[in-house]
Amino acid sequence: MKLSQFKFKLPEDKIALHPTKYRDESRLMVLHRNTGKIEHKMFKEVLEYFDDKDVFIFNDTKVFPARLYGNKEKTGARIEVFLLRELNEELRLWDVLVDPARKIRIGNKLYFGPDDSMVAEVIDNTTSRGRTLRFLYDGPHDEFKKALYELGETPLPHTIINRPVEPEDAERFQSIFAKKEGAVTAPTASLHFSRELMKRLEIKGVDFAYITLHAGLGNFRDIDVEDLTKHKMDSEQMFVDEAAVKTVNRAKDNGKNVCAVGTTVIRAIESAVSTDGHLKEFEGWTNKFIFPPYEFTVANSMISNFHMPLSTLLMIVAAFGGYEQVMDAYHVALKEGYRFGTYGDAMLILDK
Repeated sequence: MKLSQFKFKLPEDKIALHPTKYRDESRLMVLHRNTGKIEHKMFKEVLEYFDDKDVFIFNDTKVFPARLYGNKEKTGARIEVFLLRELNEELRLWDVLVDPARKIRIGNKLYFGPDDSMVAEVIDNTTSRGRTLRFLYDGPHDEFKKALYELGETPLPHTIINRPVEPEDAERFQSIFAKKEGAVTAPTASLHFSRELMKRLEIKGVDFAYITLHAGLGNFRDIDVEDLTKHKMDSEQMFVDEAAVKTVNRAKDNGKNVCAVGTTVIRAIESAVSTDGHLKEFEGWTNKFIFPPYEFTVANSMISNFHMPLSTLLMIVAAFGGYEQVMDAYHVALKEGYRFGTYGDAMLILDK
């Protein structure tokens, strides 16, 4: 498929800048992919479509406060540093993006905090905006991490949510079951699940499986090739443990529904599938890129937000729900006033 097939006009006022007051009270569009039928619901009504022993697969990654603002030695120029991942605990080495990049060279020192107490030295260039920083901090690692994170802010994707970070974002840009730290962006479909909704699903007998995929900035990177087979995804670290494998495979073998909550879950489970279509344990990295046409093997339903035009996230949803049907559903969503993006409304795709 071609990149241009995923273009549509998205007015700015359709992009959600804030979450709904309650997590489970966003809108939910239900798309039945076998018939093309569309229903309009509240997110909490997702409960109606699942029964005893069906399974929801969640991504339990936890977002850390990855965006820092510092200043450059001598010039005092304000520099944004986006932490991607820690490379070496002992040496305090981090893989980061810097902006404006042209001002930041190897050997430069950057200062953070109101009293410039956190100092980092640039020791390598990795990409045009990428740098390796060594933080000059003497205390224990836990103390260093705490001090670093206190300087950081919630890493809202500014290309989508174009506003300053607010205190509520620390809680709302995180799922209620976030546990394993390592993501620089939230798996957005999971933001709709409240404690009350999880409890009600549990009472109904629905099982939960948790995998981990540390979502990175590659989810927002522009695709610069028209031929999608030539696009390369960034690698993201992921883990699928024995407990998740048992829960998911039992449901599959018993003909139950398996619902992937979000595009990160879809990519993770499709990266950890055995030849007979069962989920298998996995620990490593994935750069799997899914776009139509694609044969899915693990989940038969999925939940996702309404994504940006030309995004890899939209391509995954279109591969799952059928290109024509999903693009038609997006046009219905625009007409019906659904909210798009990270804090926007949700879509449930069912195969019945």
